[in-house]
Amino acid sequence: MPVEPPDRDAVLAEYGVEDLGREPDLEALAELAAQVCGVPRGAVNLISEHLQHQVAAVGISSSVCSREDSMCAVSITASEPVEVPDARLDPRFAANPFVTGRIASVRFYAASRLRAPSGAVLGTQCVFDDVPRRLDRRQRRSLDLLAHQVVDVLELRRSSRALARSVEELTEARAELLRSNSELADFAGRVSHDLRNPLAGITGFLELLADHPAVTGAPTAGRLVERGRAAAGRMHALVDELLEYAKLGGQLKWGPVDLGGLLTDLVEDRATGRGIEDVDLDLGPLPVVHGDETHLRALLQNIIGNAIRFARPDRRLTVRVRAERQGEFVRVEVADNGRGVPPARREEAFALLSQVHEHGTAEGGAGIGLATCRRVVTAHGGTIGLDDGIDGGVTVRFTLPAA
Repeated sequence: MPVEPPDRDAVLAEYGVEDLGREPDLEALAELAAQVCGVPRGAVNLISEHLQHQVAAVGISSSVCSREDSMCAVSITASEPVEVPDARLDPRFAANPFVTGRIASVRFYAASRLRAPSGAVLGTQCVFDDVPRRLDRRQRRSLDLLAHQVVDVLELRRSSRALARSVEELTEARAELLRSNSELADFAGRVSHDLRNPLAGITGFLELLADHPAVTGAPTAGRLVERGRAAAGRMHALVDELLEYAKLGGQLKWGPVDLGGLLTDLVEDRATGRGIEDVDLDLGPLPVVHGDETHLRALLQNIIGNAIRFARPDRRLTVRVRAERQGEFVRVEVADNGRGVPPARREEAFALLSQVHEHGTAEGGAGIGLATCRRVVTAHGGTIGLDDGIDGGVTVRFTLPAA
């Protein structure tokens, strides 16, 4: 039996029936059906809750009529294709205004249902004439086949409308993301400025206090002052990292970026921070990618910096970097033999201000580095994650667009 949609209006709205104008493909199929069946008139009708929408017609003008007056409204509920040699003799249609002469004087009528992939019957493709007649087997089959073609055209229209909506939503989301990034950068700039001023004052007072005779002559006071200066330094670093995180991942300046050259520059510039001379670097061939050099410098800087920060004290740190082409992207893996990250907490490690190692350790970070890495990689259209590394360490794997 045909499937009756629970809400016909909602189903037809997906096909844009209300704004369905002149569709050349549907009109051509209506005309072809009439020619094949040897009749002067044909139509493609979509049936809503209360109306019949004639979306294509040949031999008559397209129109909209009440569903209760529609002959096709009867056909969509029939279990078999409908063919009526003389509608005046069929009790289903004898009193219909399209038969009685109030609207028209249809005698011959045949229809094939328009069944969507969901099983819902949307309407019919029909042919009709003012004189009685019959279809032969070839004509009957042709009408059914053409109805399938009508459904294909309607499905293409539905898919196109859905795609257009998705593109519009993505465009709006991108605009909102750019606006949010801009606001975040402005906010971080204001906050960092507001925090840096009192921090500078605190640091200055602590430095003066460190040189005061009352402190220099008291070991306990000296240690407390040094701890205060260290805390202020860590807060300075946190503010700088938050500001950098806010800046990255927004509007990119695209261009070719040599990852091998970029990583070499980072090592030579000591851009990764302390301890680079105590690291065994195993660098494989690294390709040129398509991206923003400033952002990708921050990406590599954070990854190598994390490896150094979470090195194990009982062995020399090894960092191995490898890359391979995968379709339109390059997959990069940076593996180390450091402290590693437990599998259950690897996704958590990318959350802003998340710390998967013990708080308060000397090597612990602020939980911004990997969040920054994900922000950069995502802005480039890639993915990033953590895997097992070398001898209990961790591997940071990420993808970037190939040049």
